[in-house]
Amino acid sequence: MPYIAETIVTTVDATGNVHIAPLGLIQRGDRWIVAPFRPSRTLDNLLASGLAVANHIDDVRVFAGCVTGRRDWPLVARDDGRRAALREALSTWDMTVEEREDDPQRPRFICRVDGVHNERPWRGFNRAQAAVIEAAVLVTRLHMLPPEKLDSEIAYLRISIDKTAGEHELEAWGWLMERVEAWRRGETSAARKM
Repeated sequence: MPYIAETIVTTVDATGNVHIAPLGLIQRGDRWIVAPFRPSRTLDNLLASGLAVANHIDDVRVFAGCVTGRRDWPLVARDDGRRAALREALSTWDMTVEEREDDPQRPRFICRVDGVHNERPWRGFNRAQAAVIEAAVLVTRLHMLPPEKLDSEIAYLRISIDKTAGEHELEAWGWLMERVEAWRRGETSAARKM
Protein backbone atom coordinates (compact mmCIF):
# COMPACT_ATOMS: atom_id res chain seq x y z
CA MET A 1 0.00 0.00 0.00
CA PRO A 2 1.24 3.48 -0.75
CA TYR A 3 1.76 6.04 1.98
CA ILE A 4 -1.10 8.57 2.06
CA ALA A 5 -0.65 11.89 3.87
CA GLU A 6 -3.94 13.43 5.02
CA THR A 7 -3.67 17.13 4.20
CA ILE A 8 -5.64 20.21 3.36
CA VAL A 9 -4.94 21.21 -0.25
CA THR A 10 -5.32 24.83 -1.28
CA THR A 11 -5.59 25.85 -4.93
CA VAL A 12 -6.26 29.20 -6.56
CA ASP A 13 -8.45 29.89 -9.60
CA ALA A 14 -7.78 32.39 -12.39
CA THR A 15 -9.59 35.17 -10.53
CA GLY A 16 -7.64 34.65 -7.30
CA ASN A 17 -10.31 32.75 -5.36
CA VAL A 18 -8.81 30.15 -3.04
CA HIS A 19 -10.37 26.71 -2.70
CA ILE A 20 -9.68 24.65 0.44
CA ALA A 21 -10.19 20.86 0.36
CA PRO A 22 -9.10 17.90 2.49
CA LEU A 23 -7.28 15.36 0.34
CA GLY A 24 -5.06 12.39 0.98
CA LEU A 25 -1.85 12.83 -1.01
CA ILE A 26 -0.38 9.59 -2.33
CA GLN A 27 3.40 9.22 -2.19
CA ARG A 28 5.16 8.01 -5.32
CA GLY A 29 8.92 8.10 -4.78
CA ASP A 30 9.83 11.74 -4.17
CA ARG A 31 6.60 12.97 -5.80
CA TRP A 32 3.08 13.36 -4.42
CA ILE A 33 -0.14 12.55 -6.24
CA VAL A 34 -3.21 14.76 -5.89
CA ALA A 35 -6.29 12.84 -7.08
CA PRO A 36 -9.43 15.01 -6.89
CA PHE A 37 -12.81 13.65 -7.93
CA ARG A 38 -14.61 14.81 -11.05
CA PRO A 39 -16.21 17.32 -10.87
CA SER A 40 -14.47 19.49 -8.28
CA ARG A 41 -12.99 22.94 -7.91
CA THR A 42 -9.65 21.40 -6.93
CA LEU A 43 -9.60 19.59 -10.27
CA ASP A 44 -10.52 22.74 -12.19
CA ASN A 45 -7.88 24.81 -10.41
CA LEU A 46 -5.13 22.23 -10.93
CA LEU A 47 -5.96 22.01 -14.62
CA ALA A 48 -5.82 25.80 -14.93
CA SER A 49 -2.75 26.62 -12.85
CA GLY A 50 -0.82 23.43 -12.13
CA LEU A 51 -0.09 24.77 -8.62
CA ALA A 52 -1.20 23.70 -5.14
CA VAL A 53 -0.18 23.87 -1.50
CA ALA A 54 -0.39 20.90 0.86
CA ASN A 55 -1.17 22.21 4.33
CA HIS A 56 -0.29 20.02 7.30
CA ILE A 57 -2.48 21.12 10.18
CA ASP A 58 -3.40 19.79 13.60
CA ASP A 59 -6.70 21.67 13.97
CA VAL A 60 -9.09 18.99 12.74
CA ARG A 61 -11.89 21.54 12.59
CA VAL A 62 -10.47 22.46 9.18
CA PHE A 63 -11.00 18.89 7.91
CA ALA A 64 -14.52 18.72 9.34
CA GLY A 65 -15.28 22.28 8.27
CA CYS A 66 -14.39 21.67 4.66
CA VAL A 67 -16.77 18.73 4.33
CA THR A 68 -19.59 20.55 6.12
CA GLY A 69 -19.45 23.85 4.23
CA ARG A 70 -17.22 25.80 6.63
CA ARG A 71 -14.37 26.99 4.42
CA ASP A 72 -13.58 30.42 5.85
CA TRP A 73 -10.11 29.81 7.27
CA PRO A 74 -7.38 32.48 7.42
CA LEU A 75 -4.94 32.34 4.49
CA VAL A 76 -1.52 33.63 3.51
CA ALA A 77 -0.86 34.47 -0.16
CA ARG A 78 2.27 33.16 -1.87
CA ASP A 79 3.86 33.62 -5.30
CA ASP A 80 2.04 36.89 -6.02
CA GLY A 81 -1.28 35.25 -5.20
CA ARG A 82 -0.82 32.22 -7.46
CA ARG A 83 -0.74 30.02 -4.35
CA ALA A 84 -2.22 30.35 -0.88
CA ALA A 85 -1.57 28.54 2.39
CA LEU A 86 -3.55 28.19 5.58
CA ARG A 87 -2.21 30.67 8.12
CA GLU A 88 -2.42 28.10 10.95
CA ALA A 89 -0.63 25.31 9.05
CA LEU A 90 2.21 23.68 10.96
CA SER A 91 4.03 23.10 7.69
CA THR A 92 3.27 23.41 4.00
CA TRP A 93 4.55 22.06 0.71
CA ASP A 94 4.39 24.24 -2.37
CA MET A 95 3.65 21.81 -5.20
CA THR A 96 3.78 22.02 -8.99
CA VAL A 97 2.14 19.53 -11.32
CA GLU A 98 4.71 17.70 -13.47
CA GLU A 99 2.41 15.27 -15.23
CA ARG A 100 -1.19 14.13 -15.30
CA GLU A 101 -2.71 10.67 -15.56
CA ASP A 102 -6.28 10.95 -16.83
CA ASP A 103 -9.06 8.94 -15.25
CA PRO A 104 -12.84 9.22 -15.71
CA GLN A 105 -13.43 9.48 -11.95
CA ARG A 106 -10.20 10.70 -10.30
CA PRO A 107 -7.44 12.10 -12.50
CA ARG A 108 -4.01 11.97 -10.90
CA PHE A 109 -1.72 14.98 -10.80
CA ILE A 110 1.87 13.99 -10.09
CA CYS A 111 3.51 16.88 -8.27
CA ARG A 112 6.99 17.84 -7.21
CA VAL A 113 7.52 19.78 -4.00
CA ASP A 114 9.08 23.15 -4.81
CA GLY A 115 9.24 24.53 -1.31
CA VAL A 116 8.79 23.36 2.26
CA HIS A 117 7.78 25.81 4.98
CA ASN A 118 7.98 24.62 8.59
CA GLU A 119 6.25 26.95 11.04
CA ARG A 120 5.82 24.84 14.18
CA PRO A 121 6.58 21.25 15.18
CA TRP A 122 3.84 18.67 14.76
CA ARG A 123 3.06 16.61 17.87
CA GLY A 124 0.96 14.01 16.07
CA PHE A 125 -2.76 13.38 16.22
CA ASN A 126 -4.44 12.06 19.33
CA ARG A 127 -7.17 9.43 18.97
CA ALA A 128 -9.99 11.97 18.84
CA GLN A 129 -8.27 13.99 16.11
CA ALA A 130 -7.75 10.82 14.07
CA ALA A 131 -11.42 9.91 14.63
CA VAL A 132 -12.54 13.31 13.31
CA ILE A 133 -10.46 12.86 10.16
CA GLU A 134 -11.91 9.37 9.60
CA ALA A 135 -15.44 10.68 10.18
CA ALA A 136 -14.79 13.50 7.68
CA VAL A 137 -13.84 10.87 5.10
CA LEU A 138 -17.07 8.99 5.89
CA VAL A 139 -19.10 12.16 5.37
CA THR A 140 -17.68 12.53 1.86
CA ARG A 141 -18.85 8.98 1.11
CA LEU A 142 -22.35 8.99 2.63
CA HIS A 143 -23.89 8.29 -0.76
CA MET A 144 -21.74 5.15 -1.14
CA LEU A 145 -22.09 3.54 2.30
CA PRO A 146 -24.82 1.18 3.48
CA PRO A 147 -26.50 2.63 6.62
CA GLU A 148 -25.35 -0.26 8.84
CA LYS A 149 -21.71 0.29 7.80
CA LEU A 150 -22.01 4.00 8.53
CA ASP A 151 -23.57 3.33 11.94
CA SER A 152 -20.89 0.82 12.96
CA GLU A 153 -18.04 3.11 11.83
CA ILE A 154 -19.46 6.11 13.70
CA ALA A 155 -20.03 4.04 16.84
CA TYR A 156 -16.42 2.89 16.78
CA LEU A 157 -15.03 6.39 16.17
CA ARG A 158 -17.24 7.83 18.93
CA ILE A 159 -15.27 5.80 21.49
CA SER A 160 -12.16 7.87 20.75
CA ILE A 161 -14.17 11.10 20.83
CA ASP A 162 -15.67 10.22 24.21
CA LYS A 163 -12.27 9.32 25.68
CA THR A 164 -9.85 11.89 24.25
CA ALA A 165 -11.63 14.83 22.57
CA GLY A 166 -10.87 18.40 23.50
CA GLU A 167 -12.93 21.47 22.64
CA HIS A 168 -11.85 21.64 18.97
CA GLU A 169 -12.44 17.94 18.37
CA LEU A 170 -15.90 18.09 19.96
CA GLU A 171 -16.84 21.05 17.78
CA ALA A 172 -15.60 19.29 14.64
CA TRP A 173 -17.38 16.05 15.58
CA GLY A 174 -20.61 17.99 16.11
CA TRP A 175 -20.40 19.51 12.62
CA LEU A 176 -19.88 16.07 11.10
CA MET A 177 -22.74 14.47 13.02
CA GLU A 178 -25.04 17.34 11.93
CA ARG A 179 -24.12 16.51 8.32
CA VAL A 180 -24.80 12.80 8.85
CA GLU A 181 -28.22 13.57 10.37
CA ALA A 182 -29.05 15.92 7.46
CA TRP A 183 -28.18 13.13 5.03
CA ARG A 184 -30.38 10.69 6.95
CA ARG A 185 -33.26 13.14 6.63
CA GLY A 186 -32.80 12.99 2.87
CA GLU A 187 -30.87 16.20 2.35
CA THR A 188 -28.68 14.72 -0.40
CA SER A 189 -26.51 17.82 -0.77
CA ALA A 190 -25.04 16.80 2.58
CA ALA A 191 -22.23 14.83 0.92
CA ARG A 192 -20.21 16.94 -1.48
CA LYS A 193 -17.06 16.06 -3.34
CA MET A 194 -13.97 18.15 -2.90
